[in-house]
Amino acid sequence: MQWYGFHVAMPFALGYLLGSIPFGLLLTKAAGLGDIRAIGSGNIGATNVLRTGRKGLAAATLMLDALKGLVAVLICAVIGPLTAIAAAFGAVLGHMFPVWLSFRGGKGMATTLGVMWGLSWPVGATTCAAWLLLAALFGYSSLATLFSIVIGAIAAWLLVDWQIALAITALVPLVWIRHHANIRRLLAGTEPKIGQGKAGASPAA
Repeated sequence: MQWYGFHVAMPFALGYLLGSIPFGLLLTKAAGLGDIRAIGSGNIGATNVLRTGRKGLAAATLMLDALKGLVAVLICAVIGPLTAIAAAFGAVLGHMFPVWLSFRGGKGMATTLGVMWGLSWPVGATTCAAWLLLAALFGYSSLATLFSIVIGAIAAWLLVDWQIALAITALVPLVWIRHHANIRRLLAGTEPKIGQGKAGASPAA
């Protein structure tokens, strides 16, 4: 039980605490823009931060949301792959369901990208490249998000061991579920393209 707690529960808790830091909220408040949850979609991710018109803040939110996932994994990876995986899940769930915000957080893609880079940088790079390509081809940020993470999971089975690949694959449904509203709009043909009005989810959502 002590072994299990050290290698799973503690890394998960660390990941959750790091992942739950609401950088989008903190940065917009520090910039005097008020509560980001009262703007646009109410999401704390960089996509919604971009709706304030502050591209720099949105970029900073994207990077910090990804970095908190990356840092959580790298800290715990020194112990072993199991601890890294536990931290990865903790970070993503912490971003999606932060206790400080009544469990109402972001959609998780930026933090998922961060943990992907931590678990396997080739998989992280592949996912980022897929997102950029899909966004350029189709113009939908949410569509690029949904399918780039699937491509990343497929790449994981080709590039890393099964434990890491399974963990990355398990993150896919989490991100898809958090993008349920975007999926409905895509199917209905009402999802805005990048730069049009209410943007779809992106890696920062």
